[in-house]
Amino acid sequence: MADDWLNMTMAELGKGIDSGEIEPVLLTEAYLTAINESPQKDRIYARLTEDRALAEAEAASARAKAKQRRGLLDGVPISWKDLYDTAGVATEAGSALLKGRTPDRDAVVLQNATAAGLVCLGKTHMSELAFSGLGYNPVTQTSPCVNDLEAVAGGSSSGAAASVAFGLAACGIGSDTGGSVRIPAVWNDLVGLKTTSGLLSLDGVVPLAKRFDTVGPLCRSVEDAALMLGALGGTSPCDLRGATLQGTKMMVLRTVAMDDVRDAPIVGFESAVQRLQAAGAEVHYADVDGVADAMDLSGVLYTTEAYAQWGEEIEAAPDLMFDKVRDRFQAGAEYSGIDYIRAWDRLESCRKRFFAGIAGYDAVLMPTCPTLPPNVERLRTDDAYFVSENLMALRNTRIGNLMGTPALTLPTGVPSTGLMMLTPPNTEARLLRLGAAAEAALA
Repeated sequence: MADDWLNMTMAELGKGIDSGEIEPVLLTEAYLTAINESPQKDRIYARLTEDRALAEAEAASARAKAKQRRGLLDGVPISWKDLYDTAGVATEAGSALLKGRTPDRDAVVLQNATAAGLVCLGKTHMSELAFSGLGYNPVTQTSPCVNDLEAVAGGSSSGAAASVAFGLAACGIGSDTGGSVRIPAVWNDLVGLKTTSGLLSLDGVVPLAKRFDTVGPLCRSVEDAALMLGALGGTSPCDLRGATLQGTKMMVLRTVAMDDVRDAPIVGFESAVQRLQAAGAEVHYADVDGVADAMDLSGVLYTTEAYAQWGEEIEAAPDLMFDKVRDRFQAGAEYSGIDYIRAWDRLESCRKRFFAGIAGYDAVLMPTCPTLPPNVERLRTDDAYFVSENLMALRNTRIGNLMGTPALTLPTGVPSTGLMMLTPPNTEARLLRLGAAAEAALA
């Protein structure tokens, strides 16, 4: 029975706890045992918080027995990307630059999750300082893809995805600045939610580029994503009942997003779109003004902000970093303050044109990622391949970050491929309802 628990959704686990069929301490022990016995443990978890997990599970068990559960997720064990501050536990963001960094309080979103009764299993590996979409990290560990142990899991929330995909957590909490929730989610056949910038607190989250950084879950279902969004924000989850695609109007974004998509991702995406149409969605293919211009601004916007955040630490000890990630940061030194401000002004104009172009549509659709997870050994030995694959992996997801939208990726049924849905800023409830209906159609 315990083995079955490891593959259940969070909602299913919560209902089992509610009915008395699942005991929170036994559930947490099952996850900890699976982690410690997994041959992939050290590639997925940076460190476990076993004492905390068991104490939180015992408290959840007492509440369940007293019929005082804090919500459906009370007693469900999850993992946290190693950039979320955890009191008394090292939080190093996958970088030797932060080795030994130990905060004295939890990140606000972790505080909220704990208040909802969720159990903290530990911290997961990630791309160094979150600045790569591949998940390759020779400084700490490179997490494996569930579909190919010789391939990367995707980044930067690599261990977060692997912890769920390998049955070592019910959900992984990641972050998304340019695709860092959605890339590992799609490559590991999970649901990944990128939230609107500013919706969830970044207090206690190791930053990369604060104007783009967002908090989001990687999980097994849209329902779980909705439940976690509520828990992370300390609010009630949105109601997904009655979600339907009937009468909806969707746009497949042709501009940039459909260029050079490789065979498996395009097969998965087109098959998914056909199933949405069969479920009642009206789908149009269209180009949208502003997208290509916004993509051209990525270099100055991301690298300038990232280097402003970490430049001093990097230059004080550059040899501690993986050179390809260090190069991405140092590119930010090439731009002036004038360049950065002008780029933001141009991006605001691009956003206005984009939202004018998608007005009247319920959601924008595109392949989550135009490529499949690359081979670890080739990334290690082929520098040009690392650079090209990293840029290609993040291309489509970055559209949502640049436009400031929430985004949801769903597995298509073709391994390591996904359908991504975008809606306007702060419309997570709409996005999740559409996602729930799409998930049913894709099943």
